[in-house]
Amino acid sequence: MVLAHRRARWSDRPVPPTEPRAVSRRTALRAGGAVLGAAALAAVCASPASAQNSVFAHGVASGDPLPDRVILWTRVTPAPGAAPGSGLGAATAVRWEVATDGDFRDVVASGSVTTSPVSDHTVKVDATGLEPDTAYVYRFTAGDVSSPVGRTRTAPGPDTDPDRLRFAVVSCSNWEAGFFGVYRHLAARPDLDAVVHLGDYLYEYGTGEYAAGDRVVRPHDPRHEIVTLADYRIRHGQYKSDPDLQRLHALVPWIVVWDDHESANDAWSGGAENHDPAVEGIWADRRAAALQAYLEWQPVRPGGTTDAPRLYRRLQFGSLAELSMLDLRSYRSEQVNGRRLDDPERTITGAEQMAWLTAGVASSGTRWQLVGNPVMIAPVLLPPLDERTTAALTAVAGIPAAGAPFNVDQWDGYPADRRRLLDAIRASGRDVVFLTGDIHSSWAADIPVDAANYPGAGTVATELVVPSVTSANIDELLGVAPRTVSPSIEAAVQATNRHIGYVELDSHGFGILDVTADAVQMDWFYVLDPTDPGTGVRYGTSRRVAAGTPRLAPAGPLDPGAHRRADRP
Repeated sequence: MVLAHRRARWSDRPVPPTEPRAVSRRTALRAGGAVLGAAALAAVCASPASAQNSVFAHGVASGDPLPDRVILWTRVTPAPGAAPGSGLGAATAVRWEVATDGDFRDVVASGSVTTSPVSDHTVKVDATGLEPDTAYVYRFTAGDVSSPVGRTRTAPGPDTDPDRLRFAVVSCSNWEAGFFGVYRHLAARPDLDAVVHLGDYLYEYGTGEYAAGDRVVRPHDPRHEIVTLADYRIRHGQYKSDPDLQRLHALVPWIVVWDDHESANDAWSGGAENHDPAVEGIWADRRAAALQAYLEWQPVRPGGTTDAPRLYRRLQFGSLAELSMLDLRSYRSEQVNGRRLDDPERTITGAEQMAWLTAGVASSGTRWQLVGNPVMIAPVLLPPLDERTTAALTAVAGIPAAGAPFNVDQWDGYPADRRRLLDAIRASGRDVVFLTGDIHSSWAADIPVDAANYPGAGTVATELVVPSVTSANIDELLGVAPRTVSPSIEAAVQATNRHIGYVELDSHGFGILDVTADAVQMDWFYVLDPTDPGTGVRYGTSRRVAAGTPRLAPAGPLDPGAHRRADRP
């Protein structure tokens, strides 16, 4: 995304009273399977013992479920001083077990690995030989100390026809901006198959450099901007210390991909807006450090090779859906403005990822194609607004006061790649739904063949955009009460962009995505106050797209009991 202005680097910059403090950013409104017994529920939900707290202080997690395997993750603290990023602590043997019962009498997979400072004492295991669409519990043991017990579930087999899938969809979780009440409310749901995190799992800024006003709810560690491998490891460790994040990781598998803040704001293949080589060194070194820490600390199964891992990948859930997770930072051309946007050589995906994505859309045999898409693909024209409102919008989106036809950090800045992808989708006749984060707000949009001739020219796909978990929204940047200024902005956006059926700029929360053969639906939920660790949650709205008709329509809320998993609380 393109910044409206650049923040002052290692000093406090005076801010005029009318200017939102949170700036330096942002450039987009930025039951088949085994039934687990009561013992498993108690093991997962109980507070860890003190030995667990010290040795397995960062919890457990699972991710990237396939029909016969799933990634299992933890971190071991072998000695009190062996904190994340410290480089201290002895090599440690860790045993892992996967079972179908909470007492671990029926262990179906197990093994032992050794971790050390080389991997920051993280442990990642690809547990294989599992049954499709089956619930499991897992744990790790170091010496005589066992980790908290986690739950996971494999994906349905490719030849099966699941009745339904249900995912939580989240994005943009800034530690300093609030507590992770979103994760606490998701952990209480009985109906989730997985959590899809679309990026900005953490933020790279130093304390107070990306907060609304002067509000820092809880300071970052380290307090400076993260640049080195040790820095990134410390920051990952801090985020993984959050109890609500730990609990949700322990209860359900996650499918994650990065956006820009896992490395630096507005990253592209050769640099980033928030990277100054004169101060912070060579970009390739910083990106390599960020990627190494990300792969160490996330339950992700990368593709590619050991020397050149790739984060874009595809997961299939029976014949019902395929989920393609995109990496839109590692291969993109630098963000530009003006007529240079039309250069057909400019890319947001890179040629290899685009070929992989379009081939997957064309060849998939599943009913639905879901695309985990870190930045918005629907075209957006932002109209002129009054001066004070535009200042806040510019702070998060980089949009000039006179209005602009696109945000060049999104797909709007890469029209040739967007046309390639939409042409491939249109030719395939597939049902494609883009799941998007990044812009700290909620949107539902049809993807038009020609935005200037909507709906006459038809639609290609649909897009569902989730709000931030905590990262600042328009009302916070303006310092006004929610729903006092933003409704006028939302009305102007929709008046100019008729293909956008819903936009809400103020609320933090999450999406619940329901997938059946007949339709895909998203429900939006909003937490009441992200600065309150005990915040409540409210239902927002729902949008539904029927199979064979790439047009969104309002819908009633989903029933959590319609997909209640026997292995969930």
